This record gives sequence, C-alpha cells and structure tokens, in this order.
Amino acid sequence: MTSQVSSPAEQADGTVVGEQRKPGGTKDVRRLDRVIIRFAGDSGDGMQLTGDRFTSETATFGNDLSTLPNFPAEIRAPAGTLPGVSSFQLHFADHDILTPGDAPNVLVAMNPAALKANIGDLPRGAEVIVNTDEFTKRAMQKVGYDSSPLEDGSLDGYQLHPVPLTTLTVEALKDFDLTRKEAERSKNMFALGLLSWMYHRPTEGTEKFLRSKFAKKPDIAAANLAAFRAGWNFGETTEDFAVSYEVAPAVKAFPVGTYRNISGNLALAYGLVTASRQADLPLFLGSYPITPASDILHELSKHKNFGVRTFQAEDEIAGIGAALGAAFGGSLAVTTTSGPGVALKSETIGLAVSLELPLLVVDIQRGGPSTGLPTKTEQADLLQAMFGRNGEAPVPIVAPCTPADCFDAALEAARIALTYRTPVMLLSDGYLANGSEPWRIPEPDELPDLTVQFAQGPNHTLEDGTEVFWPYKRDPQTLARPWALPGTPGLEHRIGGIEKEDGTGNISYAPANHDFMVRTRQAKVDGIDVPDVEVDDPHEARTLVLGWGSTYGPITAAVRRLRAAGESIAQAHLRHLNPFPKNLGAVLKAYDKVVIPEMNLGQLATLIRARYLVDAHSYNQVNGMPFKAEQLASALKEAIDG
Repeated sequence: MTSQVSSPAEQADGTVVGEQRKPGGTKDVRRLDRVIIRFAGDSGDGMQLTGDRFTSETATFGNDLSTLPNFPAEIRAPAGTLPGVSSFQLHFADHDILTPGDAPNVLVAMNPAALKANIGDLPRGAEVIVNTDEFTKRAMQKVGYDSSPLEDGSLDGYQLHPVPLTTLTVEALKDFDLTRKEAERSKNMFALGLLSWMYHRPTEGTEKFLRSKFAKKPDIAAANLAAFRAGWNFGETTEDFAVSYEVAPAVKAFPVGTYRNISGNLALAYGLVTASRQADLPLFLGSYPITPASDILHELSKHKNFGVRTFQAEDEIAGIGAALGAAFGGSLAVTTTSGPGVALKSETIGLAVSLELPLLVVDIQRGGPSTGLPTKTEQADLLQAMFGRNGEAPVPIVAPCTPADCFDAALEAARIALTYRTPVMLLSDGYLANGSEPWRIPEPDELPDLTVQFAQGPNHTLEDGTEVFWPYKRDPQTLARPWALPGTPGLEHRIGGIEKEDGTGNISYAPANHDFMVRTRQAKVDGIDVPDVEVDDPHEARTLVLGWGSTYGPITAAVRRLRAAGESIAQAHLRHLNPFPKNLGAVLKAYDKVVIPEMNLGQLATLIRARYLVDAHSYNQVNGMPFKAEQLASALKEAIDG
C-alpha cells in the first residue's frame, strides 16, 4: 500500500516471530507479522501461476502484500539452466508494507538451477524447500555443482526441507488416466498446497480457479485439485514440517472500502477504461505487442462492452499512427509500448505535438538499450520521454509510483491530454507492471470529471464580419486549441506535419510565426496545472531523498528504517516530471543535501541539476532489479553522515 504510516516491522530485516501456541492437533503454530516467500523453478514449472494463486489467496485473507515476478529473458531457455530460472517473490504482512522484501524467509526450489540462482539472496536460518527428485548428477553438473548441495554441508546454515515433490505428485495422481509426464506437470500445485498449509492460506479460491481454468478438461482439473490437496495433506502429516505459521490480516493497514489484488498493467488498463467513461469518449488502443506492455492490450481487448476498440498493428509506427487518427476522430486514443517502441513512435509523437491532439503514450520501461533486458525493469527512458523527438516538441510526463497507483496515473494522464490537447507520456516500468498489491476500488463519486467540449461552430470573426472556424485559436487559460470532429459542417480544417500558422492553421514558413508557435507549445506544457510536491519531513531534516516512479516503495521503506534508528531524513516523490511542480525549486533549496535514487545512471538528477542548479547526488542501479530497502537505507545513511 502507499500509506505513509510508519510500521516498526518494516524496519527489520528478518521476520518478526510472535507467540507460539498449540492448535487442536499435534503441530505448533507460530504467529508472524510478515513473511517473504520465493517460488523458483524452470520457466515451464508454473512458478508464476503458483505465486499468483498464493498471492490471490493472501489478498482474500486480508494481508497487505507486494510481489516481484521475475521472468527469464529468453522465451524458452534450455531446461535446468540458470538463464531459464523463473521466480515469484511475495511479501505479505499484518501491517502496511511497501516492497516485495529484500531477502526471502522461504525458498521453494524446484531444481538445482533454481537453488543456485537464488540461495545467495537468503539470510542464514531461512527455510529452503527443494524438490529432491530433480537433483540428479546430470542436472547438478549442468549448473556447476560438483557435489550435491543437499549432502555436502553447504546448506547447513538453512532449515533444509528435502521433499520429493515429483514422486509425491505422481503417487497422488496414480489413479488418474495420465502419463507420468502429464502427472509431473502438477507438481507446482503440490508445492502450492504445501505452502498453503504452512501459512494457513485459504484454499477455496484456488480450487475454484482450477475448476474454471480446466473446465474443458475435467480430468486435468481433477488431477490438479488432487495434487493441491495432496500437498496440503503432506504438510499436515509429515514429520519434516513440525510448525505452521499464521500471519494475521492487515486490519489497520487499509482504510474502509472494497479491495482487490491488482497488478500495475491491470490497474493501468482499468484506469484507461475509467478515463474514457469519465470523458464520455470511446477508448481506442493502437498497439504492437512488446514486453512488458502487452498485458494492457490483452486486457483492453476484453472490454468492447465499454466502448473499447483495440487494434493490434503490424508494427509500432502503425500502432501510434492509428491511435493518432483515432484522436483526430474524437476518441480517447492510447498507444502502449516499451522503450524500443517509443524510439519508433517518436516521429508520430512529434506529429501529435504539432497537431495538438490528445494522445496517451504508455511506456512500460524495461532494461535497454536496444532489445536489452526485455523481462527486467529499469527507469532509463526519462530523457527519451523528455527529449526524444526532433525539434522543440515538449510532452508532459506522468509516472505512477506503485502498481495500484497506475490506475490514478492513467486518469491523470488523460486529464492532461484532454484538457491541454497534447500527447502525454506515462512512464511505468516492468516492476510496477508485473508486481501487485491490494487496491481499494474507488467509489464513482471519487472519480474526476473528464468531459470535454468539442467545437460546435465558428469561433473567430474576420475584419469583414465573416464568422469562421480557426483550428488554432486558443483557450486563454490552457492555451489548448479547439477539438473539432471531422465531418462537422463548417469546421473543416487542414492538418499535417508542416508548421501551422497561428490561429488559421494554414501552412506557414514565416520565421516569426514558427518562433511564436514553438514558444506557445512550450508555454502550454509549462502552464499545465499540476499539484505541488508534498514533502514528508517530521523532524526538520537537512537531507532530502527525492524519487520518481517505482522507487517509491524501496525509498519509503528505507526512510522508515532510518527514522526508526533515530535519523532525520525528508522524503519527496514526483509524479509529474514535465512540467515539474511549481514548488519543487523552493523545496530543493530548503535542504543541505538532495539524494536521488534511480534505476538508471542519473537521468532525473541531470534534469534537477540543470533546472534548479542544485547539487543533487545520484544513487544509481541498472541491474534489472528494483532497489532493496536495506541497500538504500545504507546509502542514505552515508549521505546523512557525509
């Protein structure tokens, strides 16, 4: 969640263990305030599905949570290799949390590659559940194990649970008419059942999901249900798991309301549909599939009943071209992509700037340059969004800070685009897109009114008294030009990429006119009404940490840790990156030190230093993964002491 309420448990590294009690049976139940679990295996082992189902049940139970799916970069890496490892990390708690957690308390490793790729992230004492059936000599040699880590003492510092997951799954399904290979595919459901028992997760939702997912294959549905239940029963009966754990619902973390678990891409899709309804405009998405943005196209394609039209174009250029045409035709127009696609769309974004039409360009950032790290996260498209077009082509930039905040960011981007008649860049990233958290579904009366007024008739009177329509006559407050639907009698006007004459929109090569139009388009963006940046500074600190986008969670968690240790530090987070909030300069100058953590090499810091002449210090990471809270806390402590 994005609450600013401080939580002592967020400041600790390990899981806080509460009282121990005996249930009605023979096994102990320990109460914890938070747990971090990571499922890891081959990309074909169903780790994302397993993590997603555990997350859904955790959300239903009422815990606060944050997730970090981690996909292999290769579509199908060789089985059993390190590049093929897929993982899903879930942090859930009985209080307000902000990140997927720094170090897992529990690792479920489906094969040697999964163990080797992830064991270095675990603290001593963590629980490690391994599928012993996969620890063959050949499989271990494939990832560089000279001897079995289950037997050579290298895991002595952990609570090791060797479980023959494959064998147990096949045994549980022996009465089903399945081949051994088909039965083995259900081992992830066995693991899910075991972990559901360990942490007292509800099971009804998963059973309903399996029946629905395999409705056309009832035998497969029944087999997966049997494997899931067998995993639960194994935890209940085996002597290897003597303790189960309870994490109470996060009752105090959530304001009153109706909640659901939501990923960033799903929240963004819902935000776009909501914006179109609030604007009373049809929604048009012109898009070309690209990781990690494709889920938005997939989701929006399901909502034709809300007036949504999706067009999967043949390439990135066609996608944005169709979207811009839809904007001209009166739709709320959107194109979704990632960094490489933004590069291809840049000329049409410049055309949208010149035409002054509302267009949402959604960039789900990933590691670059070029194809880069398609499944990993990064914040390195900020300067591209700010300057990545020929000529002076200013574009407003909005960045969500959490998965749930993607909903509100979509509404805000639509507000700016529709009010000011301009393309808007929305910068999410892979961490937000695939991660999830609880989201309070807003009430209808909480949503903004985004309705627009199309031009209806002439808006200018010539010297001879003739009334005409000038497509570039501007609103004196917003500098927005009128939006005239094609086919409206009397509102015919010229559009194109060549410079327009002020007012009339006719082609103009006049130097003075070009200078005026360039400055006017810039003034329009500079004058966009954005909220002041809010500063969280309860102790009159001298050091400010400034962030943007998905660094919000790790930064806030780090700030909590420092304050719990007695340090004074202020925090501010930017949603609007162009234009900056009007009070930002005064905020920055109020502090002796400004530290800007970014998942790039200092792009926001570059803009801040250039704009405000503030000696902002960068703290950077570009390894494809989000910051860890402890890592940031150490860096910020050095900044405070330095």
